[in-house]
Formats: sequence, C-alpha cells, structure tokens
Amino acid sequence: MDVVKSFSDADLVTAIKTGNGIDHAIGFIYRTHYRLLESFVLANRGDAMDAEDLIQEVLVIFVEMVQKDKYRGEAGVKSFLYSLTHNLWISELRKRSSTAKRNALFENNRETVEKDVAGYLMYKEAQKKVIELLGGLGEKCKQILTLFYYENLPMKEILKQTSYENEQVLRNKKYRCLQQLTTTMRQSPAIFDDLRNLLQYAN
Repeated sequence: MDVVKSFSDADLVTAIKTGNGIDHAIGFIYRTHYRLLESFVLANRGDAMDAEDLIQEVLVIFVEMVQKDKYRGEAGVKSFLYSLTHNLWISELRKRSSTAKRNALFENNRETVEKDVAGYLMYKEAQKKVIELLGGLGEKCKQILTLFYYENLPMKEILKQTSYENEQVLRNKKYRCLQQLTTTMRQSPAIFDDLRNLLQYAN
C-alpha cells in the first residue's frame, strides 16, 4: 500500500526545482488545493470545466515560476495559487465580457453597405487630416508621435530610431510635442472632431 506523502511549502519548492519527486508534489497540490481554487471559479460565473482548465494553467505557471526562481516564497503556496487563480479568472471574465459586447454590438448595429462605405471614407479623411496635423508639428514630433501612437512602439524602440541622447530626453521631447498638439487642437474644434472620429472608427 502506497503511503501518501505530505509536503511542506519548502518541500514543494525543492521537489519542483530539482525534479526529484515533482509528480508527487504536483499531485499533493491537486489533492490539497484543487477544491479551494475550483470553488472560486464556480462562485464567479465559471463551471467545472472552466475550473479544470484554469487550475491546470495555474499549476503550469507556478511550476515555471518556481523553476525560474520567480517564486520567492513571500506568500505561502496556498495563498500564491489562490492569487494566481483569482487574477487569471478575472482576466478571463473580462475577455469574455469584451467578446460578448463586441458580438452584441455587431448583431444590434448591422449597417447597410452604403453606410459602411461612407463611414470608412470618413475615417480615411479624418486620418489624412490628423497626419497633416502631425506634419505641422515638425518632422521630429511627427515621427515620435506616429511611432508611439500609430505603431504602438515602446520608448526604448523609438529611441533606436531617433537621434536623441537617452530615453529621458526623448520623453521630454514627446511631452513638448503633445503640448503643441493640444494647443493646436484647442484652436480648432474641427480637428478635435476629426481625431475623435478616427479613434472611434479604429476601435
């Protein structure tokens, strides 16, 4: 008859790090903490299948973090797994909500072909005006703001494509460009409307 081994938190970490007894360690986690993690998912609009999939993902993440020394032990294993479950499930619910809203919006707001075409043409015209507006700020500002807002590049990547000394100098320049853009938009409400239409269509 096999004896079911009990693990302390330290034992679990050691087994996962070394690989010596890792299967028993993971089995212990399942037996000890599965119901707690499952109950959170079930209590928050999930079902048993959701809980099973999520808990498997939680354990994979936990094992990877332990093996890469990302788990420092500030929180106990039980608390850490619960926190991971909480964060991943809340993120999943947000994704589902967003998808449901997009689907409902699509079903409730089907437009005619003519209206779709008109909307796209308005978007292209607004985009053209915004690009012209950025050009009026100067080439440096146009380059920085285009890379940051249109291409979604981080500041470190933008720095590589520009001639600024360091990231702080680049941030200062971007701030001044935004101030200049804001001033221009305040002077022309029509430009503000173009930018708003552009953003709404892009979303």
